[in-house]
Amino acid sequence: MSSPFQADERFADGAQYIAGELRRGTSGREHAVVDPATGEAVYTYELAGTADVDAAVEAAARAFPEWSGATPGERSDALHRFAAVLDDRAEEFARAETLQCGKPIKLTTEFDVPGTVDNASFFAGAARHLEGKSAGEYTGDHTSYIRREPIGVVGSIAPWNYPLQMAAWKVLPAVAAGNTIVLKPAELTPFTSLLFAQAADEAGIPTGVINIVSGAGRDAGEHLVGHPGVAMTSFTGSTAVGKRVAEIATSTVKRLHLELGGKAPFVVFDDADLEAAVHGAVAGALINSGQDCTAATRSYVQRPLYDAFVSGVADLMAAVRLGDPADGSTDLGPLISHAQRDRVAGFVDRARSYASVVTGGEAPQGELAKGAYYRPTLVTGAAQDSEIVQSEVFGPVLVVLPFDGDDEGIALANDTPYGLAASAWSRDVYRTGRATRAIKAGCVWINDHIPILSEMPHGGYKASGFGKDMSAYSFDEYTQVKHVMYDNTAVARKDWHRTVFGDR
Repeated sequence: MSSPFQADERFADGAQYIAGELRRGTSGREHAVVDPATGEAVYTYELAGTADVDAAVEAAARAFPEWSGATPGERSDALHRFAAVLDDRAEEFARAETLQCGKPIKLTTEFDVPGTVDNASFFAGAARHLEGKSAGEYTGDHTSYIRREPIGVVGSIAPWNYPLQMAAWKVLPAVAAGNTIVLKPAELTPFTSLLFAQAADEAGIPTGVINIVSGAGRDAGEHLVGHPGVAMTSFTGSTAVGKRVAEIATSTVKRLHLELGGKAPFVVFDDADLEAAVHGAVAGALINSGQDCTAATRSYVQRPLYDAFVSGVADLMAAVRLGDPADGSTDLGPLISHAQRDRVAGFVDRARSYASVVTGGEAPQGELAKGAYYRPTLVTGAAQDSEIVQSEVFGPVLVVLPFDGDDEGIALANDTPYGLAASAWSRDVYRTGRATRAIKAGCVWINDHIPILSEMPHGGYKASGFGKDMSAYSFDEYTQVKHVMYDNTAVARKDWHRTVFGDR
């Protein structure tokens, strides 16, 4: 890779992007973006205040009539150009994401950036296929048809774990459907959201269609959710914050989409391919340093394979390479911050009183001690109702528990408030088929864990929220369905009028 991303140069005019221009925030408070790999500040900016949110919503509202009035083909063409700009600037996006998040460069270049480009390409095509029920004469005297119409200004809030991909997941279906948007990225990670909005303008998407406010949740975020000019809120983040978002959105009676926390089970039946399950568990638990709502966090292994699975996972975790995220050979980068590292360490340290830490369970020493690194960690012997099994740790920690019969394995998988994702491992098609039906999660993988694709939806059950990101199903979140009905009789006095006046 070339030199590190130079945020001070790229965003010298500020970290708010409103009506096509970078601006400084007006909250009166500064925030430093810290490189999690070194603990050093790499960019300082003024946080957005309520006035910035107001300006962004106003810019989006001004842009709405033109953008919503464009033909599906025109929006599609603009999004195709957008995908091309993103692809052309892939290296810059990868470097920026690695710097602000601490993600290994091989993850940003092979997963985050190409996934975002593909998402843009998908929605460029999907923009021309907003479908509804076919027109028909359902009463015999009238013709009915369905219109799908954009909602208006969407206010979206994205998390810090996948800033670029979450910007894409929030923005693309909204604008493909004809909405305009104000996106608030996490204040820790604004870089790629800003680059994303600039790339959209470069592609010819009209000014004001995509706006970015980089601010704190308690002022900029809550003001955006409650803003009377915002017709819909889409939020990705923790379940606790999601509840607060729902309270505010409900008070203003606006459309709401929530993608919240997860505690994904990884169920290994006794006929599974052991090597595949071990590799899948380590990859699924450690992707993005475990900071993934769909990460494999609870592995339930049928007793005949349990000991071999634990041994295999421990050996493979010990071989994972921690290091400089900009080095192409690094497997695992730091957590997003020292505070998050300490939070993860707290879960593991408390678990020592009731469980066993097989490997990991500590921050590395030496040069890496400057960053927010934490070693891949395997925990066994925990009870099903313990904190480390039930709570979202959001770090490189996998808990493994045994089970006996199939019924028990599925029951344990479902024994959680969450329901975002899960996986089941078996060579038996009937076992896996049952798992897909019985496990309560928005996505159930079979003999794999983590892959996502633009054509398929992402969203949860239970405390993991409701609504879908990605795929054509996401248009259900970002469109209003309108029934239009024509009288075909040209008769002044309809038969049903007798229920109001007169006789048959």
